[in-house]
Amino acid sequence: MRNTRQALGLFALAGVGGLGVDTLVCYAGLALGLHFYLARLISFLCAVYFTWQVNRRWTFAAGTVPPASWGEWWRYLGAMLGGGAVNYLVSAVAVHLLPSWPLTPLLAVAAGSLAGMALNFISARLLVFKRS
Repeated sequence: MRNTRQALGLFALAGVGGLGVDTLVCYAGLALGLHFYLARLISFLCAVYFTWQVNRRWTFAAGTVPPASWGEWWRYLGAMLGGGAVNYLVSAVAVHLLPSWPLTPLLAVAAGSLAGMALNFISARLLVFKRS
């Protein structure tokens, strides 16, 4: 497993990719007529799946990456729910407080993502990808 600084840097890069997925899916949901909160829930799940794939292959890989398993996916999703709750709460507050601009959903998603990142990193490292 990588040292903490390297892992955190790669985790942040995966998070930037996840933010892109999160934002694109959220805007796609809004374009399809979904309410912001439903679009945000769907976009969050897509971003979690994306970051799981990136983090298991690069951030927390220790040599050969074992095949993906549903068990690992559910552990990862479960571990991300704490950060996800923080993420969702912050994005909901931001969308409520910010003026109704075209970039408001992007700002809300970004604020939520940053708020949940630290908790998600610790959870992923200690609960999901702890390899002997």
